[in-house]
Amino acid sequence: MRILLVEDDAGTAAYIIKGLKESGHVIDHAADGRDGWHLARENDYDVLIVDRMLPAQDGLSLIQALRAASDKTPILVLSALAEVGDRVEGLRAGADDYLVKPFAFAELLARLDALLRRADADSAETTLCVGDLKVDLLARSVERAGKRLDLQPREFRLLEYLMRHAGQVVTRTMLLENVWDYHFDPQTNVIDVHVSRLRSKIDKGFDTPMLHTVRGAGYRLKAGD
Repeated sequence: MRILLVEDDAGTAAYIIKGLKESGHVIDHAADGRDGWHLARENDYDVLIVDRMLPAQDGLSLIQALRAASDKTPILVLSALAEVGDRVEGLRAGADDYLVKPFAFAELLARLDALLRRADADSAETTLCVGDLKVDLLARSVERAGKRLDLQPREFRLLEYLMRHAGQVVTRTMLLENVWDYHFDPQTNVIDVHVSRLRSKIDKGFDTPMLHTVRGAGYRLKAGD
């Protein structure tokens, strides 16, 4: 499991990071809400752990911003604020669970596992749609505005990844790791070639382009201009 921890207390962060790593998880850490936002938007995480009282941007504002950006990553709030109203406020902000400090590490692990199981069940979707572009994951078919598009296997995998992150900037590193399973830069133009081929298939002949290059950052798939 890849986890993002957004926690400003150094002692608490060190305790959680040590325990999660010993449990076999990969964890990134941000010490304030602003860095947490950037990490959450730039990387794929299975779960976020977010403290409520953070510098730069408080935890609830961070969660609300992520949800407004259509980020559906499960979020567990950690907070010393323990009243019923505090927990309700956290859940209404978009969190999936709320754990009060101090906490037992075993309970933290159990709650993270529960969130992951729930996310796996919710993600058992068979169709992806962005605007008039539709992907059938079972039939491995693609159509736009009712027109069938023929994609090669790697192009299909690339499109699926872009559609799962529709509206977000997807970096070259993200594509290398998640579409090609590379954890290094092969120093080739493999991404450019496949993006160009995919763009010609999903955009050529249609009024509105959907696959955009974000100069210096990566690519974004979105409906409309």
